[in-house]
Amino acid sequence: MITTCGSVLRSFARALTGPRAEPVLMFVEGAAGEGKSHLLQELADLPDAPEPARRWWRCGAGGGPSEQDGHRPEATLWLVDDVHRADEDELRRLRGVLEGLGPGSAAAVTYRPEEIEAPGLPLGGTPMTYPGRLTVLTNRLAPWDEERVRRATEEALGGSGCTAEAVTRLHERTSGVPRVVVDLLAMVREQWPAFTGTAAEVDAAGVPPRLAELVLSRTHAVPPEHRPVVWAAAVLDGPAGRDELAAVSGLGAGTGTGALLGALEGAALAELGEGRYGFAVPLAASAVRATLPGPVRQDLHRRAANVLSRRQPVDWAAVAGHHRAAGEGHRWLRAVERAAESAEASGRHEQAITLLERTLALPGLPPQARARLAPLLARNAVTGLRSDQTVEVLAQIVQDAALPPAVRGELRLDLGLMLCNQMGRSHEGWQVLEVAAGELRDVRSVLAARAMAALVTPYWPGVSVDVHRGWLIQAVAAADDSGDAAMRTAVLANHVGLAMSCADPEAWELVEQLPVQSTDPACLRQAARGLCNAADSAVWLGFYERGADLLAAGRDLSARSGAPYTEHSAMGTRLLQQWWTGRWLGLDKRCEDFVAATADMPFIASDAYVVRGLLAVAQGDWGEARSWLSQQGTFGTEKLPVPLGAAAAGAVIRLALARQEVTAAAEHARAAWKVVADKGVWPWAAELAPWAVEALARAGDGAGAHTMVRNFAQGLGRRDAPAARAALVWSRAVLTETEAEASGEGRRSGLLEAAALYGEAAAAYGELPRPYSQALTTEGAARCAIAADTEGAPDDEGASGPVPDAEAASRPAPAPEEDAILPVLAELESCAQRFTDLGAVWDAARARALLRTRQPVRKGRPPGRPSHADQLSPREEEVAQLAVSGLTNREIAATLHLSPRTVEQHIAGAMRKTGALSRRDLAHRLDATP
Repeated sequence: MITTCGSVLRSFARALTGPRAEPVLMFVEGAAGEGKSHLLQELADLPDAPEPARRWWRCGAGGGPSEQDGHRPEATLWLVDDVHRADEDELRRLRGVLEGLGPGSAAAVTYRPEEIEAPGLPLGGTPMTYPGRLTVLTNRLAPWDEERVRRATEEALGGSGCTAEAVTRLHERTSGVPRVVVDLLAMVREQWPAFTGTAAEVDAAGVPPRLAELVLSRTHAVPPEHRPVVWAAAVLDGPAGRDELAAVSGLGAGTGTGALLGALEGAALAELGEGRYGFAVPLAASAVRATLPGPVRQDLHRRAANVLSRRQPVDWAAVAGHHRAAGEGHRWLRAVERAAESAEASGRHEQAITLLERTLALPGLPPQARARLAPLLARNAVTGLRSDQTVEVLAQIVQDAALPPAVRGELRLDLGLMLCNQMGRSHEGWQVLEVAAGELRDVRSVLAARAMAALVTPYWPGVSVDVHRGWLIQAVAAADDSGDAAMRTAVLANHVGLAMSCADPEAWELVEQLPVQSTDPACLRQAARGLCNAADSAVWLGFYERGADLLAAGRDLSARSGAPYTEHSAMGTRLLQQWWTGRWLGLDKRCEDFVAATADMPFIASDAYVVRGLLAVAQGDWGEARSWLSQQGTFGTEKLPVPLGAAAAGAVIRLALARQEVTAAAEHARAAWKVVADKGVWPWAAELAPWAVEALARAGDGAGAHTMVRNFAQGLGRRDAPAARAALVWSRAVLTETEAEASGEGRRSGLLEAAALYGEAAAAYGELPRPYSQALTTEGAARCAIAADTEGAPDDEGASGPVPDAEAASRPAPAPEEDAILPVLAELESCAQRFTDLGAVWDAARARALLRTRQPVRKGRPPGRPSHADQLSPREEEVAQLAVSGLTNREIAATLHLSPRTVEQHIAGAMRKTGALSRRDLAHRLDATP
């Protein structure tokens, strides 16, 4: 259970084996359970000590060697355990043995410092004569740190049960004492597989019997008249001062001091810091409390509440717990309220939420208390990070007819905000907010303005942007009438989000009006939200540098003003910005970490899910892509904010096109397009439009594709939305390309026109910058130029569909303008490299396959060209990489412009050369290839 110091082991080894080794004596002190006996066993297992020379001496067990054994001629390793149990006669004999240690001999003596009769003198009060040649060492065993507790937890419970919360709680309650950690883990393991790794589950496991027996025996050894000081420490359950223990015990200052000294001498209590006392292992307090009679326990809790209320700062949550345990219901509820208010004021929203949830969920709570506490819960839940239980508690409370109308309206408002913002139940939340706005209009105008401001937010599907603008007019009027600065800022923050989303000309001026220098914390929180709203909308528009500046300012202000929900939302925006601007290195890990950190509130991580899915598409990991884009089943994708839902839909349509599932792609495109069109915020169509237009065009619905492009153009008008404008040109290029492919006469001119449009889009994306979109449109331009340059241009299927097998095209392709096409091929080669640099494996393979359509296979093999007899050819490696990423043979064939049969042959060749037994095994073999 503990690792000994290497220098100590080396000292013992030298003492036992050296030709002139001097004797060594090592004292090992440690509290109960800290691993003293285990250390002795490690010393006994030293390989250099001959077996007959090991001598065990367990004190207090009777018997033991005589003093003459210390003068044995042969080298001896003495292992003396539990010296604190030895009587005077045994100590006398032990001193004789140790004083007579000869060359090559050594002794290790363990003891509990808290239980020896003479403090600091493990061998008793009689002085010991240490021979001059004797080396004396001391080793103080230390408890485990949190990392060592984590390793023990992982060994006992496995990775799924070894949560950070569980490890921290285990370390706190056991103080890292190894024996207690191991025993408690054994009790926790009995809950398996129900154990999920929460602190509450660790607490519920109970007190290990060994620890309970030790602390109760020590408590019983304290004289009855002094035991209340131990009881007081158990009730306070943490480090406490001498006067506090005396007051809670009811013994008074004089008697209390004497009782404390007695408890310390008997190791029932320990000094935990300067002037602070309690149990050496905090978990022990539970064992003592469980033995107290009810009336005694209640009196102790009542006095503890009074004592703790005099500490500064006051821990009102602890005070509340003591009042409740003492049966003082009114004082308990007032302390709960003060605790929640204190936590809210200091930004500890989760602590306030947990306390209030537990309190409000209790039956029989007086209506007056419910009316005071419920708004506190709602306010903290909206500002902080929600829990499902909060929503359920509030949903039940708003049905209480005894609540005053103003309180019910306020609760309904916060419930609506949580449903929309933190749980993704926007349709339900919208209805709740509308009711709240009506309820509050006549009773609390400030909160009515807040409800109306929430209805200004345009992200949720199902409501037209014109409706949001209508609510904005009402919200501005209500906020102005209220005269409340924080409420005016809240309305302004949502106005900023609406204006920026729609690319309204006034948006940037509105951002400048946010009161970021206010001294009012409530105003600052709303200003932070406004900055983050503006940053998110700016990033969707394509203003990446300005968006990054707003995001940095918003996150900083959120952290300083105590707005964790806003801060977390900003982290999602940052992931989107990194995706678009090509900062992909480690982006998949950042997304996954964000999802893991917000596992109990998956909706707030929806940005991370989508970005991770987009990465998986580009990397060719299409199975993973589907999972991430569908939010891994945590909630329905139809609940996503409109721009995020459009981006996810665009990726799903692209996957369907790549798999030649054209009908399914078109159906998905029509459904996703309707959501954007119904909302009317046309810049949000940017990530959907090119793929939706291609899906309809390839499905034969040219009229629908034209309508999409026309509506997109009309909706944008002259708005300053760079990403959407580039996407509009891209969409026109796609439509022009597909129509040219389907035409006979004018095919070449149509393809050249499409190439020009793709080039225009690529230039626009280069300006933003958006390197991935720039590379995709550059590839499109090259594809059209190559098709136009080739006589009888192949009827390829664009970025997602196949062209005839390049390796079967052994005949020379006519190239009347070969010189003109060379720059296109060079640009395509550069494009493939950009894909590779980004990590877009699938796209890079597709671009290189297109490039090879102008490099037909030659008969024979040029001199000096490697045969690849024992190593993968470039094509085999390319096919193998796509195969292990999860693509089927058909999907690989479509990507690389090969026939499925050719793909099958390449995979078989790769498996044969690497010795792989399956595609999964092939992945390991490729990773191991230098």
